[in-house]
Amino acid sequence: MSEQSKNQAMSDNLTAFVALGSNLDDSSQLVLDAMERLQAFSDAPILKSSLWQTLPVGCPPLSRKFVNAVAALKPRADETPESLLAKLQAVEKKFGREPKQIPNAPRRLDLDLIAFGNETRNSPELILPHPRAHLRRFLLQPLSEIEPDLVLPGQTKSVLDILCDLPEAEAVVWLSSPI
Repeated sequence: MSEQSKNQAMSDNLTAFVALGSNLDDSSQLVLDAMERLQAFSDAPILKSSLWQTLPVGCPPLSRKFVNAVAALKPRADETPESLLAKLQAVEKKFGREPKQIPNAPRRLDLDLIAFGNETRNSPELILPHPRAHLRRFLLQPLSEIEPDLVLPGQTKSVLDILCDLPEAEAVVWLSSPI
């Protein structure tokens, strides 16, 4: 099946998009390992973006560069955004994620639920779609690789169009294709 056919198959069903990031230890390997863990939450093979290196945004001084990626998965029939979020948080914890003490502190693994189909949420635990997704090149660049025509709930433009409209200030460097 071609990449385009796989993308079409995923977009015909409920799809959840998860952003992955790391800026501690072997970040590339941590993100790849986390992608493999995400497969357990999907009823179909997950789609994986390339790995991208980005400068830290809104992080403490002297923070290391991040490795970022996005994965698309087909949630199981009984999955809700809240139950998937709990699973993502459990994966973060298994990878050594510490409770937040400093906003945007360096971390081994960060998993953000970007979108869950057309679902919207606005609670202290979960905001869907991710409230800053449309502003973050480090998220939109990998997301546009796997679903360029996606229109996030509340937006009127596709992910690719939003990406093209962003200022070039945020550097995003391609590292490698997923394995």
